Amino acid sequence: MKAIIRIARTIMQSYNARCKPLCQEIGMPQTAFDILMFLANNPEFDTARDIVECRYIKANLVSVNVESLVREGYLTREKSPGDRRKVRLVCTEKAGPVVERGRQLQSQFAGEMFQNVDERQKEDFFQVLHLLESNMKEMQKGRD
Repeated sequence: MKAIIRIARTIMQSYNARCKPLCQEIGMPQTAFDILMFLANNPEFDTARDIVECRYIKANLVSVNVESLVREGYLTREKSPGDRRKVRLVCTEKAGPVVERGRQLQSQFAGEMFQNVDERQKEDFFQVLHLLESNMKEMQKGRD
């Protein structure tokens, strides 16, 4: 188990270190950048609650950073057509260049992370991850 924690931590530290120059250049805190990229890359998850649940960012940090992103013009708040109590967070046109650079950074990071891993190994890795996910979903069913 310690290896899993160490690897996950190393991935996050490496990713954050890679993002730091871009975040400094655009004057955006890492958490705000993470929120913006999450919303841009996962449009089906478009609420503050989704960010808290999927990205495990504390609700108060999501609130503060979303407010900042809205104030700076990177996000807008829209009422959900199906539920007027639900507020959707939508990336604006201003967010476009930041998102594009962020996606380039993420692509480069993934490429470097999988350096020296051939396609077959990569396929096997993702197949194992999917099996683990399936096993965990089955485990959760037994607890419901």
